[in-house]
Amino acid sequence: METDLSTRQLEIIEVSGKILMQKGILGLTTKNLAQEMKFSESALYRHFKDKEEIIIHLISYLSKNVNERFESIINSDLNAEEKFKQLFKSQFSFFKTNPHFIVIVLSEGLLDNSEKIKNTILNLMQTNSIIFRKVIEEGQVSKVFNQHIDSDYLVHFTMGAFRLQMLKWKMENFHFDLEKKGNETMNNLLTLIKI
Repeated sequence: METDLSTRQLEIIEVSGKILMQKGILGLTTKNLAQEMKFSESALYRHFKDKEEIIIHLISYLSKNVNERFESIINSDLNAEEKFKQLFKSQFSFFKTNPHFIVIVLSEGLLDNSEKIKNTILNLMQTNSIIFRKVIEEGQVSKVFNQHIDSDYLVHFTMGAFRLQMLKWKMENFHFDLEKKGNETMNNLLTLIKI
């Protein structure tokens, strides 16, 4: 999916994020969005076909952002352990200032209602999985990370721990310090996977 958005589309995406934080996924309607943007629903349809397309663009925008941040870390001169830490820190820092992306990615029932949304979220997960696998395999080759557990399983543990941390944060209405708790989770994960 093309993620190059016009200025107006980016504004709509930002306002969608605001609505998600205030009213949740059910509150993200074209009517509420048009009201917040201060124009008619028909004007909204000039920029996006429907709510599904807005959600897909939100997730695609997130995916592109994650990919750019992760690629810069992967291509750095850091060792595998430092890259692992930076991937987590980058995510926690980004989501702390953009929690609406967590609302959209962890919304109950969203995957059941749209094959396109489901595939967009799967692409996001795959992007994360590929990057974490690269770092973990690099750490295994350099004998920093456990070589007795297949890298696929270490990726599952890593992504599962991250997702659980995000879910807890969302369930607690984003009240605890994500970066602090997230770094604790990351350090405990490193203790488990390091030799």
